[in-house]
Amino acid sequence: MSAVKLFMQAASEIRKIAFIGDYLPRKCGIATFTADLCTAVTAQFPEAQCFVVPVNDIEGGYEYPPEVRFEIEEQDMSSYVRAADFLKISNVDVVCVQHEFGIYGGQAGSHLLALLRELRTPVVTTLHTVLREPSPDQRRVSQELIARSTRLVTMAERGREFLTQIHKAPAAKIDLIPHGIHDMPFADPNFYKDLFGVEGKLVLLTFGLLSPSKGIEHVLNALPEIVTEFPNVVYIVLGATHPALLREQGEAYRLSLERLAKKNKVQKHVIFHNRFVDLDELKEFIGAADLYVTPYLNEAQITSGTLAYAFGAGKAVVSTPYWHAAELLADDRGVLVPFGDSAAIAREVLALLRDETRRHAMRKNAYKLSREMIWGNVAQLYMRSFQAARLQQAGQTRRAFALKALDQQARQLPELKLDHLCRMTDSTGLFQHAIFTVPNYSEGYCSDDNARALILTVLLEELGEEPLRARALATTYLAFLNHAFNPKTKRFRNLLSFDRRWLDEQGSEDCHGRALWALGMAVGRSPYRTFHMLAGQLFVQALPAVEEFTSPRAWAFSLLGIHEYLQRLGGDRQASQMRDALAARLMEAFDRTSKPDWRWFEEVLAYDNAKLAHALIVTGRATGQQAVFERGLETLRWLAKVQTAEAGYFRPIGSEGFYPHGQTRANFDQQPIEAQATVSACLEAFRATSDKSWQEQAQRAFEWFLGWNDLNVEIYSTSTGGCRDALHVDRVNQNHGAESTLAFLLSLAELQLAQNAASAFSPPAP
Repeated sequence: MSAVKLFMQAASEIRKIAFIGDYLPRKCGIATFTADLCTAVTAQFPEAQCFVVPVNDIEGGYEYPPEVRFEIEEQDMSSYVRAADFLKISNVDVVCVQHEFGIYGGQAGSHLLALLRELRTPVVTTLHTVLREPSPDQRRVSQELIARSTRLVTMAERGREFLTQIHKAPAAKIDLIPHGIHDMPFADPNFYKDLFGVEGKLVLLTFGLLSPSKGIEHVLNALPEIVTEFPNVVYIVLGATHPALLREQGEAYRLSLERLAKKNKVQKHVIFHNRFVDLDELKEFIGAADLYVTPYLNEAQITSGTLAYAFGAGKAVVSTPYWHAAELLADDRGVLVPFGDSAAIAREVLALLRDETRRHAMRKNAYKLSREMIWGNVAQLYMRSFQAARLQQAGQTRRAFALKALDQQARQLPELKLDHLCRMTDSTGLFQHAIFTVPNYSEGYCSDDNARALILTVLLEELGEEPLRARALATTYLAFLNHAFNPKTKRFRNLLSFDRRWLDEQGSEDCHGRALWALGMAVGRSPYRTFHMLAGQLFVQALPAVEEFTSPRAWAFSLLGIHEYLQRLGGDRQASQMRDALAARLMEAFDRTSKPDWRWFEEVLAYDNAKLAHALIVTGRATGQQAVFERGLETLRWLAKVQTAEAGYFRPIGSEGFYPHGQTRANFDQQPIEAQATVSACLEAFRATSDKSWQEQAQRAFEWFLGWNDLNVEIYSTSTGGCRDALHVDRVNQNHGAESTLAFLLSLAELQLAQNAASAFSPPAP
């Protein structure tokens, strides 16, 4: 078949197009872009059915319009796979993806790749950001995204340069399509000013979602000089605070700008319009502007929808030289000023206000050039890209579904539910025990469980699970550990009664080690700087006590905490020296105790066993001590064999006697903490070696919770979100205590993070 016939066939076959990305009424630039593009394509090609698959960043999603057919939950990787199934069932001809780092879940947005791997449909990806200096994770995701996209769309020439030179994308698959704009008349600003009560004023305008990266403060610092010469100037800042910033910091940034305006005595010349306006109202605001100002602080912005809209309306623009502005405003189509330079902003704004002839010539140049950017034209260019994508696959065999065997599918994990954990937590901390599912007040609280719970909240933050609830819980658990620390003895107390009386002067060595582990996690991996500071102070005070410890588990817990702590504060010499000393002690313990049939550190396999091997794996890997690393793998391999039943399922060492060397092992009572320690250690071994047998070991231990055990009963309760306390010889313990519930939740969170990482690091498509 000739190329012409193939092209015509590809064009005629495009009857159904799916758009993936944020979507209105979500308040963000990508949502607006996706809505505008979908609307424009539908208007230009009414014979094509267009629908949208948006990404939700909040629980419950949004009140979407009818064209939304399926919703993706940002942090739930399984929902991306379900979306791929929906697209296959819908028999779409082309999928158009809007890509921006930060709108998809997983490391560097890697969850999107789980969707793309399932598709055989042509994919046209619009890259709203093309990074010049991507992080390793961003580079990996970008490479696979490029490989799995049939066509790539960038909106600036510099984007095309970065794609070919930095990301090694084939030039032949890149389409340069400008950011679309709405068709507005080339009108006198005075026509619109009375709508906003600014008639007779000279209007400066900045619009878009408000955040510190917008640099509004630099315009406010330029205003005193501007209004001295032009007292009829008014500066309108149009747009709501960015929703993510609002959730995190409230209106702190906007209020700081208002205070700055008052400090500069220009409050009469500044209007903050704190609203996300609809399209018609936005056009009127843009129409009223004499000058448009974009004082953005980040050079690495390759696309700006707000700049495109103002430019397309024929506005004179003063902007910092971020990439899109530097390209769009060249050849006297606008004025560029250095980043963060209020004096330069004042100078250039004044120059344009003084020179009406130059200002109007600049407006006219911008308006003429922007006619190619009208959404109708942009929709035509996108359809050409869709047709080219179809043409590239027109001669290939098409498969409706690629069925996978079980060993090729990602394991379906249970839903992560925090209901029972929250029931077990009050304003003081986490209760130790429960009577069935009811907190047992008489047993009070302990530092052991609050430390485990703090670790869980750090993992929840990394998963993006219920961030507001996770932070509130983390605050409670960190506060408990802070209260538990005795500055006189430099040790953590463990047992606290319901009436808040400490029942011990000093907790066990294991309790101290767990607290250090949790604090290290908070320092190394929490997203909150205040947590880094408080946890870091406690960690530094508590670490020296470990020097006198004799418990191998306390050594192991401390090593795990030191490892996490050094991820952020790698120059801490005291912590590094303690790490070396504790690793040496574990190695010496093994040399003293191990025999050909007993490859272990102690004469008994007791509790939380896998943590000892885990500590050596992370320490050996981090320090480059191969002998330490190999010893960790060796002992974990031996332990996994000991804890595997003849039928292949996980059988942990029982707590009724444990397993002394040379004696009969206890098979019951089996404790959830053993399964959790094994899951965690095996996942660490997999990360270190890429040996998939460790993944299988982790999954085997996790399935103990789900019923693959000696009694074939579920330990985890899907209805309560809690975990039963133990597996007895004839029954399951029905109490849902803190340790057992945390064991399950920690295991689930670590497996989910491992799946996310696997999604990010899978090899690109050939």
